[in-house]
Amino acid sequence: MPLGSMGALEGLKVVDLSRVLGGPYCGQMLADHGAEVIKIEPPQGDETRGWGPPFDQEGISAYFAGINRNKRTMALDLAKPEGRAVLLRLLEDSDVLIDNFKTGTMEKWGIGYADTLSAKFPRLIHARVSGFGEDGPLGGLPGYDAIVQASSGLVSVNGSPESGPVRIGVPVVDLSTGMNACIGILMALYERNRSGKGQFVDATLYDSAIALHQPHAPNYFMAGLKPRLVGNSHASLAPYANFPTRNGNIVVGAGNDGQFRKLCQMLGKPALADDPRFRTNKDRVAHRAELEAELRELLKDRDADAFSKELMKGGVPSGAVLDVPEVMEHPHTAHRGMVWEKDGYRNVGNPVKLSRTPAAVRSKPKKFGLDTKAVLAERGYSEAEIDKLVASGVALTEIRKG
Repeated sequence: MPLGSMGALEGLKVVDLSRVLGGPYCGQMLADHGAEVIKIEPPQGDETRGWGPPFDQEGISAYFAGINRNKRTMALDLAKPEGRAVLLRLLEDSDVLIDNFKTGTMEKWGIGYADTLSAKFPRLIHARVSGFGEDGPLGGLPGYDAIVQASSGLVSVNGSPESGPVRIGVPVVDLSTGMNACIGILMALYERNRSGKGQFVDATLYDSAIALHQPHAPNYFMAGLKPRLVGNSHASLAPYANFPTRNGNIVVGAGNDGQFRKLCQMLGKPALADDPRFRTNKDRVAHRAELEAELRELLKDRDADAFSKELMKGGVPSGAVLDVPEVMEHPHTAHRGMVWEKDGYRNVGNPVKLSRTPAAVRSKPKKFGLDTKAVLAERGYSEAEIDKLVASGVALTEIRKG
């Protein structure tokens, strides 16, 4: 696990006003790669601080810890003019601002990008994560992962005929929106090298969810097809499904006719590949139920882990269905550096690998307002001014109750 790397984004200064998941995940991606990210929380704190159990010994929830490492943390009451004045001072030497306020909030406070920030800080990149964007039929409405999974059609394609539509079990919309915001920020920074100008990055949960519709959207646009629930199977490829074995489940995916022939040989029934129902993928999709019945019978007495590895070595894509603890303790997870540890903190690492400037863990997630006074002092506030800001509730070092 890399420690103390300078990072590809060393020197980039980011102010992160976002809470919950999409925005903070974007900020953590930047921070992992060396950006200085100052997370500014509202007086009541990021909601995810209370999303538990579990909590660590310092009272930090696992949910919060998963998306807020490598950040400095302070708190401001931006509803107060004095709080907004502090924010503007912080933005004087910042490159990026991230927020996920309800659309119109920053504008109501007089610090919207178009009216204020773009003129005051022409090189600033302002990224906003929102549910549906500012305008349009759904513009301004609040967005939550499960809600957008439903309204974007993702729930409708997930599940089986028996279960009915099912929410995807990870917050894929929030996470993909955070990634898209990060990509947009990096694009805008690259363009700034040419123009010298910042710009607004608009990343919405709705857009991100719709962009995930592969291959369902192409199928619809080409042939007017409405997706059907196929559970662990695939609408356009067979076999590509989840099968029970004697000690767990195994996913087998033969992506072409050659792989299917190898699968049949390794299952001890090579003649299956010459069955007219299964010779081509088109045939196999048309006779998916019969094919999967054959494969269930051939796989039911196999060892999931051992046979999946045997298939992979033989050129047939396969994998045993592992649970989360098994994955996190898997030797390949360790080999890929996908679990990071520091000072008692242990969590998923960063998936973006750079050869010279790798991502790294420099600091674990922090208690609320831990860096408030230090950040203010670095921006030129005197000790007396800092004490006044804290005493008046403009800057905070402890969560405001109620």
